[in-house]
Amino acid sequence: MDEKSSPDARGARAALFEQHRPHLKAVAYRMLGSVTEADDAVQESWLRYDRTDTAGVENLGGWLTTVVSRVCLNLLRTRALRREEPLEPAGPDGEPGPPRIPDPLLRREGVVDPEQEVMLADSVGLALMVVLESLSPAERVAFVLHDLFAVPFDEIAPLIEKSAAAARQLASRARRKVQGQAPAPDPDLGRQRVAVDAFFAAARHGDLEALLAVLDPDVVLRSDGGAAMARHTVVLSGAATVAGQAVLWGTLSPFARPALVNGAAGAVVIGDNGRALSVMAFTVVDGGIVAIDVLTDPERLAALDLSEFRRS
Repeated sequence: MDEKSSPDARGARAALFEQHRPHLKAVAYRMLGSVTEADDAVQESWLRYDRTDTAGVENLGGWLTTVVSRVCLNLLRTRALRREEPLEPAGPDGEPGPPRIPDPLLRREGVVDPEQEVMLADSVGLALMVVLESLSPAERVAFVLHDLFAVPFDEIAPLIEKSAAAARQLASRARRKVQGQAPAPDPDLGRQRVAVDAFFAAARHGDLEALLAVLDPDVVLRSDGGAAMARHTVVLSGAATVAGQAVLWGTLSPFARPALVNGAAGAVVIGDNGRALSVMAFTVVDGGIVAIDVLTDPERLAALDLSEFRRS
């Protein structure tokens, strides 16, 4: 038995890998927008690490980040080739539909979750994750690694088989899309909650004027109903249109339980029968709601652990 494969050595390597696991899962979640796929990518990274002699690796964290990024890039490329998620079925014009809404990260307000704290260290709200779903695989990898994890372009370039200059251009292009479609939310969670509570109160009372007051004029609402819908994600824009839809949801407002959705003020809507109806994420800027992302896909909702919200 060689030294690397001895039980003690393998246990030490496993313990060392576990120290990096939260960071690797954070990278994979941003790359893939799926908690399950992120876990699978991290597990694949462990298998590759376990088969590799890393004695000469000076920066193990950087090496593992490259490994998990390569696993994620392969998954993203496979999605694109098969025209599967994250792109929607093509519309009548042949263009891809809106991207799906990624898996939300949920917890109750005031509850500390150390793993989520690592995964959301960069305030990766659901609106930003939606925009990431629309990027090409190379754009997403370049942007996530450089802008969210400060990986230098000369280290990203070999991964995506581009020059450092090309990697920089890909990240810049992705950054423009993100800045244009996913504005940075108000950092004050209290101000976010005030706006979200005002939204639900207005919807509950059918108060169109109050809804218009809390919605940004250019607000965008995205609703992902899953495979049961001809187009998974439906997009509405403009305060009047979104307010009209919110009035129709008014009967559901009493069932909305406050939640943190990807670290921002949101809600989980649970019916009288205990069945989850939706997860709603809000992006609040300067006191106004600029984006609402709603997950209503029954299969994906059933896969979420919502036990804490059912007890509230």
